[in-house]
Amino acid sequence: MIQVTNLSKHFGAQTLFEPISFMLTKGNKIGFVGRNGSGKSTLFKILLGEEEADSGDILIPKNYTIGALRQHIEFTHKTVRAECASALQGDEVFDVYKIEKMLFGLGFSQEDLDKDPMSFSGGYQIRLNLVKLLATNPSLLLLDEPTNYLDIVSMRWLQTFLREFKGEIILITHDRDFMDAVTTHTMGLRRKSLMMIEGNSHKYYAKLEEDDERYLKTKANLDKKRAELEDFVTRQKARASKAVMAQSKAKQLEKMGEMDDLEEESNLSFSFNYKKTPAKIVLDAHDVRFGYDPEHPLFQNLSFKLEKGKCLAIIGKNGKGKSTLLNVLAGELQLQHGSLNYHPETAFAHFGQTNIQRLNLKNNVMDEIYEVDPLLGITKVRAICGGMMFSGKMAEKEINILSGGERSRVMLGKIIATPANLLFLDEPTNHLDMYSIDSLCEAIKSFEGSTILVTHSEMMLRELADALIIFHHDKAEFFDGNYDEFLEKIGWEEESESAPKKVVSNDYNESKKLRAKLIQERSFKLSPLKKQIEQCEATIMKLEEAMKTKNEALIACSSGNDIGELQRLSKELKNDEASLEKLYEQFECLHVNHDALFEAYETQLKNIQN
Repeated sequence: MIQVTNLSKHFGAQTLFEPISFMLTKGNKIGFVGRNGSGKSTLFKILLGEEEADSGDILIPKNYTIGALRQHIEFTHKTVRAECASALQGDEVFDVYKIEKMLFGLGFSQEDLDKDPMSFSGGYQIRLNLVKLLATNPSLLLLDEPTNYLDIVSMRWLQTFLREFKGEIILITHDRDFMDAVTTHTMGLRRKSLMMIEGNSHKYYAKLEEDDERYLKTKANLDKKRAELEDFVTRQKARASKAVMAQSKAKQLEKMGEMDDLEEESNLSFSFNYKKTPAKIVLDAHDVRFGYDPEHPLFQNLSFKLEKGKCLAIIGKNGKGKSTLLNVLAGELQLQHGSLNYHPETAFAHFGQTNIQRLNLKNNVMDEIYEVDPLLGITKVRAICGGMMFSGKMAEKEINILSGGERSRVMLGKIIATPANLLFLDEPTNHLDMYSIDSLCEAIKSFEGSTILVTHSEMMLRELADALIIFHHDKAEFFDGNYDEFLEKIGWEEESESAPKKVVSNDYNESKKLRAKLIQERSFKLSPLKKQIEQCEATIMKLEEAMKTKNEALIACSSGNDIGELQRLSKELKNDEASLEKLYEQFECLHVNHDALFEAYETQLKNIQN
C-alpha cells in the first residue's frame, strides 16, 4: 500500500498540483489521465524519488519496490537474451525461458535473441527496457506511455500481461481502450487537483462533467443571491427604518464568500476542409507492388477500391511496410508495379512523420499555416491556430522550440487549411492526449471525404475503419470488413500460433562469430551511405531555405519596376527547382540502395543457424 498525503509541486510561478492525496491498495491498477503538462510525469518522478515535492508526505511500506519504464538506453551485454536475463532476480535468476516468452510477446523473433541489443532501432530498444522492467517483478509498476513504440500485436500481448500482473500499476497512456482493458480505477489531474474513482476512464470523465455541472449551478444560484442582497443593501442603507436590516444583509454578504469561475481548458477542436468531388470511387488500386529488394517485395498483388466517405485502415506489426504503402498511395514513393487510378478531382492532404520533419524550424506557427495558402486571411489562420490550441501569442512561437506533440498539431493545422477529399494519416495520435484524440476521431467521422489511416489504436480502428489492409502471413491483404469482423474471422497469426520454441544448442561460438563479422561488415558498408544521405538532406534543406528567400524577394520586386532583377530571380529559381528535383532523386536513390543493402545483410543473418 502507498499513501500520498497533501502533496504539492510548483515550478516557479507555475503550480502543477496542490494539495493532492490518494491511496494505492493491494491489486489496484490505476489509469492516470490528464492533459499534457498537467504534472503526471512529475508525480511519477516524485514517487520514484527523482524529484522532490514542495510539501506533503509519501508513505511506502518496507520492502515495497517500485519499477518504472526507462526511456534512456544503457546495455551492458552482447545479446538480447543475456541483456534481458540480467534483470532476473531471486529464484528466477536462471529462468531464461520467462525472458524469451516476454521477448516473443513484444515482437522479437528467435533469431533476434542472439543479436546485439544496440543493433535494433530505438523503439525496439525501449521494448528491451520494458522486458527488463517486467522481469524484476516490482510491487508497483509505473508505466508512462508504454505503448508508444509497440505495434498492435505487441500491445495486445502487453494488455494481457498487465491484466494478469499480481502487483499494483499506475499507467499513463493516450490509448483509452488499452487503459480501460487493464485498469480497475481511474485517477486524474485537473485544475491542479486530483480525483480517483473506481471504474474506467469513461466513468471518470462522466463524473467530471457532473461535478462541473453541479458547480456551475451552485455558483449561478449563489451569484443570483449575492446580486439580490447587494441590490437590497444599496437601496435600503439610506433609509433609517431599514438601516439595521441593511447592515444585517451586508454582514451576510461578507460571510457568503464567492465561488471562482471554472478555469477554461484548451481543447483541440476542428474540422477538415472538404473539397467537393463527384467521385463515387476515389481510388481504384490494381495489382500494386513495392519493395526495396525486388526479390522480396514489401507488398504485391494488392488490389482494392476506396469509396467516397469511407475509411481504409492499414494495420500490422512494425517494420512490415505500412507507412511505405501509405507513402506509395500518396505519391511520396514511386509505384513500381500495378496502377493507382484516382478521380481527376481527388485532392490530397497528408499527415506523416516525413511531413512533420519538413516543417521549417525558423517559421512560427502562423507562418506554417500561411504556407499552405498565402491568400488565407489572418482571421482564418488565427482560427486554425486556435483550434490547434495555439491561441494568442502561442501562434507566434517558432517551430524549433515546440515539443513533438505541438509540432504534430501544427501539421494537423496545415492539413485543415488544405482543401481535400482524401486524407492520408500516418499514426496521427502520436503525442496527442485523450481529449485531442477524441476530437480527431470526431473530425474524421464527420469528414465527407475518404481517409486512409495507419494506426495501432484499436479504439480508432473500431470507431473509424470500414475496411482494412492487413500486413500478416508475410503479405498485405485487403479485407472488406471492420476490425472486429477481422478479429472474428481471421485474427492475428501470432495469437493463434504458439510462441517460437527454444532452440537448445551446445555450441553457439561459430555462428556468433560469423554473425558479429556480418554485422561489422554491414556497418562498414552502410556508414558511407548514411553520410551521403545526411549530406544530401542538409543540401536540400539549405536549398529550400534559399529558394524561400528568393521567392520573398521576387514578391517584393513584383511591386516595383526593376524588370532586370525580376528576370534574374525568376531564372535563379527555375535553376534551383531543377537542382532540387535532382537532389530529391538522389536522396531517394541513396535510401533505396541503403535499405536494399541492409535487407541483404538481414537475410544473411537470418540464414545463420544458432
